[in-house]
Formats: sequence, C-alpha cells, structure tokens
Amino acid sequence: MDAQGRGHAGDFDPADQWVFDPNTGSYELRLNPADDSQSSSGGAGTTQPRPRRRVTPPSGPSGPSGSPGRSGPADSPGPHGRSGSPRRHASPSGEPEKHTQQLRRTTKAEAEAATGDASSGGRGSRRRSKPKRSTRRRVVYWTGGVLAFLVTSGSVGAYLLYQHFNDNINKVDVGIDNAATSDGPVNILVIGTDAREGKGNTGYGDTGSAGHADTTFLFHVSKDRTNATALSIPRDMITDIPECPTKQEDGSIKKIPPEAQTRFNTSLGQSGRDPGCTWRTVEKITGVKINHFMMADFNAVKELSSAVGGVEVCAAKDINDPKSHLKLKAGKHTVEGEQALAFVRTRSSVGYGSDLSRIELQQQFLSSMIRKMKSGDTLTNPRKLYRLGDAATKALTVDSNIGSIDKLTDLAKDISRVNTKNITFATVPVLDNPNDKATVVLDEAKAKPLFAMVRRDASMTEVKKETERQKKGPKAKKAPASEVTATVRNGGGPPGAAQSTATWLMNEKGIGSATNGGNAPTPLEKTRISYTSGQEGEAARLAHAMKLPGSAVKKATAEDGTQGALTLTLGKDFQGPGKAIDSTDRSPDGVQRVKADENVCAK
Repeated sequence: MDAQGRGHAGDFDPADQWVFDPNTGSYELRLNPADDSQSSSGGAGTTQPRPRRRVTPPSGPSGPSGSPGRSGPADSPGPHGRSGSPRRHASPSGEPEKHTQQLRRTTKAEAEAATGDASSGGRGSRRRSKPKRSTRRRVVYWTGGVLAFLVTSGSVGAYLLYQHFNDNINKVDVGIDNAATSDGPVNILVIGTDAREGKGNTGYGDTGSAGHADTTFLFHVSKDRTNATALSIPRDMITDIPECPTKQEDGSIKKIPPEAQTRFNTSLGQSGRDPGCTWRTVEKITGVKINHFMMADFNAVKELSSAVGGVEVCAAKDINDPKSHLKLKAGKHTVEGEQALAFVRTRSSVGYGSDLSRIELQQQFLSSMIRKMKSGDTLTNPRKLYRLGDAATKALTVDSNIGSIDKLTDLAKDISRVNTKNITFATVPVLDNPNDKATVVLDEAKAKPLFAMVRRDASMTEVKKETERQKKGPKAKKAPASEVTATVRNGGGPPGAAQSTATWLMNEKGIGSATNGGNAPTPLEKTRISYTSGQEGEAARLAHAMKLPGSAVKKATAEDGTQGALTLTLGKDFQGPGKAIDSTDRSPDGVQRVKADENVCAK
C-alpha cells in the first residue's frame, strides 16, 4: 500500500519490510511488521523513524554512525520522476525532521560516492542500475516468501481439513472384516434410519425412538464397474431376522436372539440390534454377500440436499400431505432442507398411499441427487464440494472397515466409475400379506431370479460386459459326443446334481465318459465349463449338450483346480439336467425399476 498516494499511513508496503542488518552489512526481508528494525543515527540510542517507501533500498554499505544509506520516493524523486512529501517527525532533541532529511541526503550521497563507478563519472547511470538490481532482488525474496507461506498454510489447511472430515465419521464394528475395496463386485447396504435422536432429528415421530431400518437399499456395483443396481427392500416386508452378535461399549459381544416372521425394519434399533443385524438379514434374504454398510438419518437428507444446491424432483399432480407437511404443485421443483425431507417421507398423497409408493419417490430423489452430485456444477465448485464433504461425513455412520477418510475415498473413487445411465433402481418384488394387510411378503417367483442376477453380477441395463470371443466360446468344431470325457462337480446346484447330470449326459446325450467329481472347492453363481489346450472341440460339444451359452466356456486356470481335465461345474443357476439355463440376464417381468438418468414424476 502506498501511504503517500492513498494517505493510509497505518498500512505498510511490502518493500518497507526490508531492514538493514549491521551484522551482515546487507538488507533483509522481514515479513512481520512487528519485527521491523529502526535504524540508528548519530550517537548511541538515537533512532530515526523510518518513512514508508515503495522502492527497494540499495544494497550498498551503511552510512555514518551505522545508518544505512536509504533512498526512495519519500526522500527524492524516484527513477520515474515521482516525488512525495516526507512525513514529518521530531528528532530526539525536538527539532523538526528537516535535520533528519538533511542527514539522510548526506548519507545517501556518501553511499553513492562510496559505491559509484569511477569510470562512469555520472550519477544517472548509477541510479538506473541500482533500482534494477534491487527490484529483481525484491521480487525473488518477496515471491519466495509468499510461496513459502502458501505451501505451508496449504499443507496445514489440508491436514486440518482431513482431520475435520475424519472426526466427523461415526463407525460401528459389525464383526465382519472386509477390505475397503475389492477387485470383484461390490455390495453396499445403504440404510436410512428414522431415529429421533441426534442433531436435526427431533420433532419427527416418536421422541426418543431408537429407530428402524426405515429405508434400505442393497447397492450392487458390477465387477467391471460398468453398471450398478440398487434394490429397495420394503420396510414392512415380513421376514426372519437371524441371530446377531453386537459389540457393546465395554468391548463385550452380546448375541441378539433371532426372530421369525417379523417386519424387516425391526432388524435395526429394536432389541438392541445394530446395522450388522440388518446386514445379516439382507444376506439371508438375498443370498448376496455384503461388503460394507452406510447409514444416514433424517438430518442427512436435509444437509446433503442443501449442500448440492437443491435436488430437482417432479410431481405429476398437486401434493398436499398434512403428515409430512409437503405441499407441491404439479410440475418440476428444486427441493432442499426440510422440504427435501418431506418429499422422501410423504406417501399418503401419492400412488396407493403405501410404503411402496414412497419407495418410488425415494428412488426418484436419489437418482436426481446422484445426477446433481456428479454434475460439473458440483464437482467444479469448491464451496459446494466442501459443504458436500462436510455434510456427508457428518451424516454417515459406516462399518469400521471404511471408517476413515482414506478408505472412504478409495471406495468412492472405485465405485464412482459407474456411468449414471447404467445405474438402475428396482424394488424387491412383494405381495400383500393375506394375514395382515399392513404388511407384505416376498414374491419368491420374481424375487429369486432377481437376486440370482445380482449374485451372478448381471446388469439390469444394456451394457456390453463381455467380449465377442467370450460370448461365442472357443472357435472349434464340435467333437463327437462319444469322444468327450468330462468330470462333473456341484458348485451350487441341488443336492446330488453332479451324479444325476453325469448319468444324464451318458445316457441321454451319448457322452463317452462323465464322472462325478463331488463338490467344487468354491460355489459358483453361474454354471461353467473349464477346458485346456486340445479340448476345445470336446468343450464345444459339452456346452451344446448342456444348452450353455458360449460365455460359460472358459480356458482353465490354476485356481480352477481341474488338473487338466475337461470339467463341468454346476452353479447356483443350474435347475436340472436338460433344463436350459437362462443366459439373457433380463430382470423378471413385473419388477418395478427406474434408471438413474431418467427424470420421472411422482404420480
């Protein structure tokens, strides 16, 4: 700041932070104005106030009595012809600054004479060279100081931000040890609890309630990260809750006894159950192994929706729900905070007024939020990113395996590769419970094939997951059936399937030799044929006999443990000898679903 030009003598210019060090005989930059040294002039203890200036002082030696020779626009015209009126100070004797100015002019002249070039003979040449040298010096030191400050403060700021986010996260040890990321498919249980405890949750429903598994999604991400499926599990579905070990505050383990034929939402909060109980219940229902869980409360919806600047939703008709306090005119709206929470909680004014209708609203809301989170408007806005990170970490409770920013970040980077258009929301098929109209039961005819799709990592969207070679299988002419020698193993089919299939292949299909290899070392979701070099023709014939797609025929690896034999391993998709295995990977008819990139309206 130029005090002469702007009249703010209380401010300081960076150039004025140069001070003379008598020990080294040179000028040094001091960034803290409180440490500014005053130069002494005359006798001991006589200090001269230093006027403000914008030009770097020369690098010459000190003047008489140790006073540095200083120059600048406060004393004389600068190299560009500027001049300024020096501020007047009283000398220790009470005389005006005139004496001080005279002393400085003398000091300056003596310094120039002492450092001048005898061959130049002119003062102008010295004036032109000195500012140029000292300006360069000033830029180097000043820039270095600023960069050092930015680097230091940036590192400290990043560390503090990391610690802040890390401290936000709540975690629960559910007694299951899984790595944060996986090379295979990833299954994350997302739980929305209606707990009334905690910041922002009071005033909803029963005060002091421990909460339930009010909203639950099983989020499946494919092995190749090309697609994802989110299965909504109705909270009022009647199911069996298995025994659940829960870790207590003192570190001990308490086993919560199982409960048969009860509402799914009681798998959390009730009888002391933690998210691990909901985790085990979903695994029992679907047969899908879960990697991690994430749980959020009412406040999470409010905070996250506001952090991204609002979430766009659509109503096909006017909504006026006195229970959730949601009032919306037909059409598109951007909701956040309390209004966003009201939207995902409403049900009496949409659809059939049931929890199933509310699930569709929640799917619409989450689809829209995913689009907003992945949009450039959010990802390129530092303020929104900070608010989103802060809100997300405060809102989340996760399993201890991902209970740190590092691990959460690794998981987020991994699953964020999925394109939004390939994310499908679907609802687990259910039927009205004939014994209780307020609840529903699993529609096994539709649910089983849907769960099987998830287990075998099949997509509910049209994405290319395999190469043409895998689809067609090995390029080989089918060998005669009588020349085929195969081993049959059971890797998930019905009991006794290996023996019955081996017998069927020889008696019904004319296979030369088929032996029972017992149970496979590990279960398989899909039936598979493994072959080695020279067995391509036999593998093609065996696949034809079993009505298997080309993708089921693969070259054996060391992990298969087939020891070079042509091996048929029956997977969980096997229904019996002679029954074709559905290879279309299409979801059953009648399953409610919506794609995350679709903007649907609540009806």
